[in-house]
Amino acid sequence: MIAQILFILVLAAGIFLFARRIREIRRNIGLGRSEERSDQAGKRLKVMTLVALGQSKMVTRPVAGLMHILIYVGFIIINIEVLEILIDGVTGHHRIFASMGMGSLYDVLIASFEVLAAGVLLACVVFLIRRNLMNIRRFHAAEMTSWPKSDANIILVVEILLMFAFLSMNATDSILQDRVAEMQENNEPVSEALSHYIDAGSFPVSDAFFRPMFEGIESNATLMNVERFMWWFHIVGILAFLVYVPYSKHFHIFMAFPNTWYSKLDAIGKASNLKSVTNEVKLMLDPNADPFAAPAPDPNADPIKFGAKDVQDLSWKQLFDAYTCTECGRCTSVCPANQTGKLLSPRKIMMDTRDRLEEAGEDLDESGNVKTDGKTLLRDYISEEELWACTTCNACVDACPVNIDPVSIIIDLRRHLIMEESKSPESITAMFNNVENNGAPWAFPAADRGKWAEEMEA
Repeated sequence: MIAQILFILVLAAGIFLFARRIREIRRNIGLGRSEERSDQAGKRLKVMTLVALGQSKMVTRPVAGLMHILIYVGFIIINIEVLEILIDGVTGHHRIFASMGMGSLYDVLIASFEVLAAGVLLACVVFLIRRNLMNIRRFHAAEMTSWPKSDANIILVVEILLMFAFLSMNATDSILQDRVAEMQENNEPVSEALSHYIDAGSFPVSDAFFRPMFEGIESNATLMNVERFMWWFHIVGILAFLVYVPYSKHFHIFMAFPNTWYSKLDAIGKASNLKSVTNEVKLMLDPNADPFAAPAPDPNADPIKFGAKDVQDLSWKQLFDAYTCTECGRCTSVCPANQTGKLLSPRKIMMDTRDRLEEAGEDLDESGNVKTDGKTLLRDYISEEELWACTTCNACVDACPVNIDPVSIIIDLRRHLIMEESKSPESITAMFNNVENNGAPWAFPAADRGKWAEEMEA
């Protein structure tokens, strides 16, 4: 009974801390401006199914993609086993699903869990080697400071330990089951504690690789303590993992599905227009429009902002993207600006946005509003040099496994520079002047546009 009460307290604490963090993240994302992303439900379902569920963009890099799928499938299916552990912990049973008459189906389930657990363990070891021993450039970029590197390694090590505990728990359970069966055959008395270890489950991996480590333990009581320790380590580790993940880049475990649902459905390169600017242009181009017919602006309303200077000026979807970023670096690895040595890294854009948003959330917790401390996303986190290095080719958007859009943030920050501060690089300023004076980006009058063809043969 004491164990049940302790388990319920630990479970309640894990759920409470996870829910509190989710509430904070939801509040932070709510700081962004509104944006409509609920149309075309059929297309959104298709995108989510292909990209999030089907992992279609992961397998473009086969080795990493297949390893990731192995961890992903293992994570999903092994949760059935976690459900049994949760029920056991609350009710005080041992392998409750086995006692429900599942028979051979239970053996198949446990065996499949073991195979998947072994696959997850292997994949995590491979990923640890890739991240720390192989010279893969995207894992060692400038933005991958001590914390991002440690975060990735912490998760991989924790998953290895959890799978080791799971397989060790099954190995000791299997030994105890055999000993109880032998005692029953010899008509030896079986203690109440040992009687829980009924013949249930099939353990192909743990019997082959983990059982030899524990068979030398002669004392049944000691073996039971080892089995219980592994059981507690496994489930408490999972609850600790649950609490840690929303603070980690691995939050994409939960965010990938909604983020792909709310993906941009237009063509990747299609830029959004500011409604206020579009209306002004239409008014200018309409010879019959009355410029004085528009209603007078509300003097009490907030002035219209062009572009974004801080996280509050971005849309909720852009902030959602920031929390979904896996920091995998695929975006940066295909960025032509980054490949040619320029300062831009699309991954850093997303990491900086999330860091600044976390800072804004902390201000809300402390004072009830976002402090005007002089710090902004633009310049304090993302420099102008980074913004103007972007070619808006959208290679980063195409490469992202969960449909994150760094280019939209870059464009909005550029809009602020140009439309609010009238600031742009000299080459772009010259282009603006040419468009204004010549109707084209080039420094030639309209009358000279055809001269290039004069010397061509008829």
